[in-house]
Amino acid sequence: MKMQSNILCALTLFLSASFGMLHAQENVTTEFGIKGGLNMSNLFTEEADDENILYGFNAGVYATLPVSDFIAIQPELLFTTKGSELEYSTAFASGNTKFKLNYIELPLLVRVNITKNFNIHAGGYASYLVSAKVSGDGDIDFDEDIDADDLERFDAGLSAGIGVDFNPVSVGLRYNYGLTTIGKERDFAGTSYTFPDAKNSNLSLYVSYKLN
Repeated sequence: MKMQSNILCALTLFLSASFGMLHAQENVTTEFGIKGGLNMSNLFTEEADDENILYGFNAGVYATLPVSDFIAIQPELLFTTKGSELEYSTAFASGNTKFKLNYIELPLLVRVNITKNFNIHAGGYASYLVSAKVSGDGDIDFDEDIDADDLERFDAGLSAGIGVDFNPVSVGLRYNYGLTTIGKERDFAGTSYTFPDAKNSNLSLYVSYKLN
């Protein structure tokens, strides 16, 4: 995955630079639709990488609200899974542990149609944590719910991606880069710390279907 903040900056610059080479398109109307797909998520502290990926899904609805022939605002409402998977192997046990986070997520994106069938989009998202769970497979099996109030309920970050339209079906790839830690700040022995001191990183492959 290897997508870090500098990649997001590059995508944003690409979005801005594209305005000069856009071609007006006809019959642009407000769209409503459903969407869903595959998530490849991870938790990171300093930089996002492709280790400890947890596979999940996203599903929800979207609207595309045209501002001009080639620019639109695209709000979405999704249920999305995030988290991380860690493999371990010691002299006493081996297996994997999955840390699962379930969110209701609201992305708000600016969509730019480079051509009739190709778009780029960028913006931000806000999420609300509805549940969390930790589970393990291997020599030690367990499956336990985590009190979501022990974690930060709200998450926010940056989003950027690309899409290809085959009316009424579209496919796309999007990356979400978290800006907030998922753990709450706590005090211990006069020192303030956050546990877990990690942020969400999520790459989504999605399919959408236009309803109107």
